[in-house]
This record gives sequence, C-alpha cells and structure tokens, in this order.
Amino acid sequence: MGVWIDTDMGFDDLAAVLTVRAAGLAIDGVSLVFGNAPLAQVRANAAAAAQAFSFRFPVHVGADRAILGAVETAETILGKTGMPSTGAQLEPAPEDFSGPALEALVGWLAAGAGPRRILALGPLTNIAILCLARPDLAPKIDELIWMGGGATMGNHTASAEFNALADPEAVAIVLAHGLPLKMADLDFCRKVTIGAEDVAAIRERSGANAALLGDLTEGFLDIARARGRDRMAFFDPAAAVALVRPDLVTMQTVRIDMELAGVHTRGRTVVENRPHKAAPNAGLISGVDEHAAHELILSALLSEADR
Repeated sequence: MGVWIDTDMGFDDLAAVLTVRAAGLAIDGVSLVFGNAPLAQVRANAAAAAQAFSFRFPVHVGADRAILGAVETAETILGKTGMPSTGAQLEPAPEDFSGPALEALVGWLAAGAGPRRILALGPLTNIAILCLARPDLAPKIDELIWMGGGATMGNHTASAEFNALADPEAVAIVLAHGLPLKMADLDFCRKVTIGAEDVAAIRERSGANAALLGDLTEGFLDIARARGRDRMAFFDPAAAVALVRPDLVTMQTVRIDMELAGVHTRGRTVVENRPHKAAPNAGLISGVDEHAAHELILSALLSEADR
C-alpha cells in the first residue's frame, strides 16, 4: 500500500510523519509546500528532520506559492522556523532532495502498483498542480486525507482555517477534479491534544532525540499556553491517525464547497451535510477515539525519543 505525504514541515507535520512511520506504513515519498513558513524554511526543516530522524524515503520540492501567486504563512504563530522550541532546534543539514514534486507525484501515480493514498498536511497547492497538469492521473488517487478546513469556524480568520486560506483555489481545483477528499478539519483535530504530561514523558527518555523532541513538543504546547489553555490541539498527527487507523475515526459524507471571495469569508470550507440539499463530494472526518489516537501518537514520539 503506497502512502505519499505532502507537507509544509512544521513540528506537528514531523510528528505526523513519525506517526505514519511508527505504524509500519511504507512512505513512498514526501513533497514539500509553502505554508507554516516560506518554502525555503520548509526545505531547511525537511532536510534537518531527514538527517535527525533518518528518513529513508525521497523528499521532493514543490510549490513556493499559491495557485494565484500569494504566499500566506503561519509565521505569526509558529515563528520564523515554523518549529517553535523551548531550547533545542533541528540541526541544519544539506538539502539532499530528489527532484521536483510534480514529476515525482506523476511517476508515483503512473506506476499504479497498489492503492495510492495521500496525506496532505498543508495547503493543497501541489495536489492542485498535479490535477491541472495530469488530470488523467486523478482517478489513480484512492484516498486524499487533508488536514485543513473548518466545518464550523476558522482559525486564521473567523471563517477560514489556515491551510484552506493559504490557497483556496487549490482546494476548489481538487474538489472540481473529483479527488476522494476526506477532510480532517479543525473540529476533528481539536479533539486530539497534548499536554504537560506528554512533554514530561518524552523528556524522561534517554535517546539521542529525546531532548530535541521534548523541546519541540513543549514549544508547540506553548502556543496554547500563551492563549490561556493547558492543552494544544495536535492537528497533523490527528490527520495521520485517520490514515493509519481508520477504525479509530468516524466520517460523514458531505458536500464541501470553497469560498473564493469576500473580505471576511474567503477560504471558508462550506460544508453541507444534508444530502437532499446538495450532492455529496467529500468526506468529513468528525469523530475519533480520543484516548486511542493520543496513545498512538505519543507512542510514536516516545519510540523516537528512545532511539
């Protein structure tokens, strides 16, 4: 079973990659996209993560801007690196990448051996470019799980979740090409959280990356603490759970449309769950066994902290 991960490599992206790897799924490739930070920083993060965590899969460079040319990042929340930390940072590493993302995705899909599943953790620009360049390959994608959108509200704006707002045209293109989209939205991802006890558990380990993972996890948790909360939604790993353990989540068949205009509404994922109102075109991942999902993710991080 082939798995591809499309990512704007921040810390929760890294945790999602580690969750997929710990579950024993073969990661055929990773493509990079702007989002958490500009693409240059995403590249640096991916190269450093590949070295620190011994990635054995190819990493490919993708889009540095949205379909219409804008570059929206989450630097105001995540800082310049896209990976807030209370101490240790990933060590810089050479960018030993494997060529353009579009070329790699085309080759992966054209090979056609077994199911093709994509976990998308950032703006959907790379996937939209694939749809535009090779629409004939769209039917070869068996599943596209996307951490993005918000069925009830946004986070980057009142209406829009960040990954959707960063490139709403890309989401619209993906929907228009009929890809089997399953949206792991804000409401779903906020059900899977981390807290101080998770940081402590990681810090208790003695592996080479234990201190690094502890500092990165606490840096991510501090985003919530700065807002008066003691737990932080673990967005991308929650979406990874839907990929590796679909039995732990529940899904609704819905209609999703993308709002492309409006000062206050651009980037909103409009979700209609009444089939008599609109023909369904996607899945909305809505429920999760919160304890089991948390344990699955934490187990992956602890395993890395033991290495």
